[in-house]
Amino acid sequence: MDIEILYEDAYLVACVKPAGMLSEDGGMPDALSGQLNAKRIFCVHRLDKDVGGVMIYAKDGKTAALLSEAIAAHRAKKEYLLICQGALQAKEGTLTDLLYHDKQKNKTYVVSRERKGVKDAALDYEVVRYDDESDLSLVKALLKTGRSHQIRVQFASRKMPLAGDMKYGSKIKKNRIALWSYRYSFRHPITGEDMTFAKTPPMEDPWTAFEKDILSITL
Repeated sequence: MDIEILYEDAYLVACVKPAGMLSEDGGMPDALSGQLNAKRIFCVHRLDKDVGGVMIYAKDGKTAALLSEAIAAHRAKKEYLLICQGALQAKEGTLTDLLYHDKQKNKTYVVSRERKGVKDAALDYEVVRYDDESDLSLVKALLKTGRSHQIRVQFASRKMPLAGDMKYGSKIKKNRIALWSYRYSFRHPITGEDMTFAKTPPMEDPWTAFEKDILSITL
């Protein structure tokens, strides 16, 4: 499978990770290395296996370190589209929680107090449209922190699991979780240029129910 390349230079590559492919551990890095004839590709941020969308990879260790530093300092802007069950009370807002990730179960939980392994999590959201017939909402989410399964568990804990996310309580069976990394903005660590890359999700179920709304979003 050829990976869709959005941008490439001597230091980094912006691409579209297909849902179902690992973002690290021999998945995307190996695929990109072979496709681009690169000695090594460095993963600087992750997406869950069943989540697709825009990702940035580095071509050398220095660039990887600088990109990772920018992400840790919240200088990179990661925006997602999601379809969740139910209607949010407010058209837009911020969700904040304390999260604990159980590595053995590979599952994240919302907890009530700070303790070892617990991390704060926050995201901003905006409802694009709620469809009362299907009781589904198309939502844009901007991560303010990057925690394992953060978007999935923050919505699920409010009884609004993402469509197709059986792990976090969805009763809607889909081939993939309705979560997509649609826009990534950052400053090029070498050239200093402000860069933004975007890609809408593939028009397949359940995204087709919101096709007009998705196509109207400014990339």
